[in-house]
Parts: sequence; structure tokens; C-alpha cells
Amino acid sequence: MSKPQSPSLTLKRKLSAPAEKVFAAWTDPEKIIHWFGPAETADGSVRADMDVRVGGRFRISFRDQDGEYHEVGGTYREVVPNERLVFSWAWHSTPERESLVTITLKPDGDATMLTLHHERFFDEKARDGHERGWSGTLEKLARYLS
Repeated sequence: MSKPQSPSLTLKRKLSAPAEKVFAAWTDPEKIIHWFGPAETADGSVRADMDVRVGGRFRISFRDQDGEYHEVGGTYREVVPNERLVFSWAWHSTPERESLVTITLKPDGDATMLTLHHERFFDEKARDGHERGWSGTLEKLARYLS
């Protein structure tokens, strides 16, 4: 008997920027603070500490509009400039629930097709919450890059 596969999600967004710019937006702490976080993230509350290399760690925190503090962190597993970023993902409130995020960038004319694949969720509820969060986050990334 194979164990049931844990929930995962895949989101795609066409971004009107070259892959280098999109990659920099994900890997430069000075850039990520301008767009990261779900729709309800309080303006100016994002902080990022990133060591973007295989085995390097990241920590990103933000407050939502209700003032609630959120912090997520992980380790970079794969770093292929302008193409691919793979990192573990765990919220500070549930560090034992580690999942995995893969960001893939493909040039599409003068735009970039971004595919975000987030897998190994604890359960469906965690997946659904992240789907909402990532959708808002990618919306903000698209605005940041346009």
C-alpha cells in the first residue's frame, strides 16, 4: 500500500518582466519586502533575511492588517539563477510542518512564465490557506514588476 500523497498546489502567472528581474525579486531582500505576503499584509511590515545559496536559510516576517505577526523560514535546496528556486517552507508557529516550494521561471517573449509548485502540505486546510496566500502574493509581485 502506498501512502496517500500529501496535498500540493501549482499556480502559474505570466509576469511582464524578464526572468532576471523576476529572479531578483525573489532573491534580493531589498526587493522582496516590497511585494511579499498575502493581500492582507500591512504595508511596510515585511522584513527579510536571506542567504540565497544551496544550504542557505531565509526568514521572512510580516504583520497582517489586524496586527498579527507571521514569520516563515526555510532552507534553499536548489538555486539556478533566473530559472529555478527550491526551498523548504515552515511557519514559526508550526515548525514541524515543513513543506517544499519550487519556483520555475521560463522566458515567454519579453515576459516570464512563473510556476509556483508548493508540495508536502500537512493537510487540505493548509493547502487551501496557502493557495489564497500565494494568489495574493503573486498578484502583488505582478504589480511590483509591471
